[in-house]
Amino acid sequence: MVREVEWYMHAIRADFREIGERLGIDPVMARILVNRGQDTPEKQERYLYGTLGDIPSPSLLKNCDQAAELLAEKIRGGRHIRIISDYDVDGVTSCCVLIKALNRLGAVVSYDIPDRIRDGYGMNVRMVEEAARDGVDTLLTADNGTAAFEAVSRAKELGLTVIVTDHHQVQERLPEADLLINPWQPGCPYPFKEICGVEVAYKLMQVLSDKMEHPLPQGEYLEFVALGTVCDVMPIQEENRIIVREGMRRMPDTENTGLRALLSVNGLLDGKRIAVYHLGFILGPAINSEGRLSSAKEAMRLFLTEDPAEADRMAEQMRELNESRKAATTDGFDWAVGYLEEAGFVEDHVIVLCIPDLHESLAGIVAGKLKERYYRPTIVFTASEEDPQLLKGSGRSIPDYDMFEALSRVKDHIVRFGGHKMAAGLTIRETELEEFRRILNAEDGLTEEQLVEKVWLDVPMPLSYVTLSLAEQLEQLEPFGTGNEKPLFAEKGLLLRGLRKLGKNGTTLRLQVEDASKFRSELLLFQGEELLNDIKMWSEQEDCDKMEVGFFKKPVYLDVMYEVSVNEFRGDRSVQCRLVHYRRTAG
Repeated sequence: MVREVEWYMHAIRADFREIGERLGIDPVMARILVNRGQDTPEKQERYLYGTLGDIPSPSLLKNCDQAAELLAEKIRGGRHIRIISDYDVDGVTSCCVLIKALNRLGAVVSYDIPDRIRDGYGMNVRMVEEAARDGVDTLLTADNGTAAFEAVSRAKELGLTVIVTDHHQVQERLPEADLLINPWQPGCPYPFKEICGVEVAYKLMQVLSDKMEHPLPQGEYLEFVALGTVCDVMPIQEENRIIVREGMRRMPDTENTGLRALLSVNGLLDGKRIAVYHLGFILGPAINSEGRLSSAKEAMRLFLTEDPAEADRMAEQMRELNESRKAATTDGFDWAVGYLEEAGFVEDHVIVLCIPDLHESLAGIVAGKLKERYYRPTIVFTASEEDPQLLKGSGRSIPDYDMFEALSRVKDHIVRFGGHKMAAGLTIRETELEEFRRILNAEDGLTEEQLVEKVWLDVPMPLSYVTLSLAEQLEQLEPFGTGNEKPLFAEKGLLLRGLRKLGKNGTTLRLQVEDASKFRSELLLFQGEELLNDIKMWSEQEDCDKMEVGFFKKPVYLDVMYEVSVNEFRGDRSVQCRLVHYRRTAG
């Protein structure tokens, strides 16, 4: 049976016809704009037609000008600057932008990236002491450092200058760095806080380049800023929409040898328009696989090489590593589903389990997949590589469950933990696993209503209204992603006339549906196994071959929620409607 979801509709009132006439768009588009919070003419214009010129000045970031002055002084003095970044995509792209920009300005610069297993997240004392031994004068963090209290203190003891660039939430205590650039720090006037680490680094480089009278060309490095923004799951709102849109436009023409190679081995240099999906689900995971299963330094070496042959070799190796990561993730997920359903733990409000032989770096990915499947807060543990008596876990949550607060309540059963409302990392003793699961579920505080996913509909719209013109207008709302989801439309009471299985496995379905006026439309559904099973039950039909030609013992009526897009094939553009959610029509 398909996972239960509750359908809700945005009910914000406005004069959609007036907005549509003023902007030259369909009233459906106007309604979507208002649903997205664009409730003034100025906001609506900027949302549809915003440019890089609409992004606030980087000098509004607290300490950005001072940090640029200090770095300029270090560069002119020939001082050795070392970048220390995180090992995820945001960290790697931050490091890449800083290295490229500083080299362009003639800096003496090197970089270091922590090992995920040995070092964990962010700058640590070992890396600081190693930098001091290497004669480094200045440490410049990227996508980390706000919580690196011990490492920063040690750096100051050793006489190093420390500039922290970061975007993570600040605690009551701030690091004792010479300068901190973080939009979340107290007193920072930057108007949009939800920027990622690479954008903070990029803004610093913009100011520094201007101060050294060697300004960055407009759009320089934006492909990396877009990549980091999407892969760090930042909201695709305000300036992030502009950054991601412009970065994706530039990506096919990138001059970075390594990035071009990575695009090529993944089939993204064949004239295909780059979309958020390609960044978040193809390029990002390939880069992350290095940080998870190998070393993020390999990804950095790819983006820094100027040798096309070497870049091709490294990009192919990265693609292959990502394929092995995906295979391991699939194996872990399949094992988890079988175990949970056999043990009956899918009824738990909070899913907690340990997956044997799963690499600890993949626990968060599997937890996220299980959370999506069951719509339950999920914590996946694996055996610790540093101590066989410990389990390392990664959790992913749902909006109504504050995972960090929940773990704080049971901290006596945890060796260490950290995170936020929607995700966490933790370590427990192996002997505590069952008790930990029991206590979390005894104190979860979740109601059955909160464990049903809520999906918001933009516009109730019959499929007969959909045209290529409307689909092309909807493209103006891109890029889609977190905080700017694809618009959802719905129609009730459609008669299922037939279906056709597509693809090697027959799991993709093309449905033909008919409305009350006999207008017929097609809907595409990926991963359609659950719908097939439901149709068999609802229609009392057992023969799938006869289902394909529309022969049903009992008629099936569906309420459908769908997305609209433009499908391009061999130069032809046509409308494509994709089924996202369905339910049997009541009555």
